[in-house]
Amino acid sequence: MKKNEKIQRKVGIVPVKIIFLLLMMLHFLPSILYGQQSPMYSQYMFNMLTVNPAYAGHRAVNNINVLYRNQWVGFEGSPQTTSISWDKRQEKSNVGYGIQMYNDRLGIENTTGLQALYSYRLALENSIFTFGLSGGFLNFKARYDETTPLDPGDPAFAIAESAWLPTVGFGVLFSKESWYLGFSIPALLKTKTFYNDPTRTENAPGANHHYFLTGGYIFVVSDVVKFKPSVLFKAVSGFPTQVDLNMNVWLRNTIGLGMSYRTADALVGMAEFQITPQIRIGYAYDYTLTVLNRFNQGTHELMLRYEFDTSKVLDILSPRYY
Repeated sequence: MKKNEKIQRKVGIVPVKIIFLLLMMLHFLPSILYGQQSPMYSQYMFNMLTVNPAYAGHRAVNNINVLYRNQWVGFEGSPQTTSISWDKRQEKSNVGYGIQMYNDRLGIENTTGLQALYSYRLALENSIFTFGLSGGFLNFKARYDETTPLDPGDPAFAIAESAWLPTVGFGVLFSKESWYLGFSIPALLKTKTFYNDPTRTENAPGANHHYFLTGGYIFVVSDVVKFKPSVLFKAVSGFPTQVDLNMNVWLRNTIGLGMSYRTADALVGMAEFQITPQIRIGYAYDYTLTVLNRFNQGTHELMLRYEFDTSKVLDILSPRYY
């Protein structure tokens, strides 16, 4: 009996049970979370390292991804996020790894972080199971001294805040050539400090746990046209579960056009272009559906991917789409 067959029999899992388990987790977890805002990306489905460390090395291609998002253009203090990531896995290896650097600005707050990513793949009966971990550190700064508090003498707002904090996250990913399903908690520890007063900092809300459930499927219509619907559920305490519904159409494996609807937030249009086997660029525009629409000119997001192992890129079908 071959080694892979032994592994498959030993760890075989029925996909329906996997889906049921993840949905149940998503249903019950929001009631125990602490809610804060985390960086958001409209093109997450093309670089899921931003939401799930289990994606490290998934493509089996040595690649670099850059994402930049300018949210709510024209609105003072609006979020701006930049992310640069690199990940790799040897084609016949079960181990993936990577590095991610990011900067997120929101109002008086600025967060800069660096984290390492690790994943391990295991062959199941009808799919691949991948477990991922991330760990690193971040620097959180808040310019409290530039605010105008109700109590001008409040010492909590006398000087700027700056703190170094550790970061830990985890995720799982079930995948096959035509579909994927993932669950992740990118931040398990505190990602912010709120006041210069140590006592108030200690008693402040903890990690802004965001729980993500992602899934997607590839429908091959012909050699020219492929449809890729995908979905992302995001659960945060104190807020309704947010859902991103997305549909992308790929033409001749070169041009991707898509639209997304983010519940109670935005409509998104996006375009992807595989310029060469190595270079891929993407653009997304978010049209705000809330009252903030009156005060901003939308959201712009840019993506750039560079892949080094072009011979592998041409041989692998599904990683081109997720």
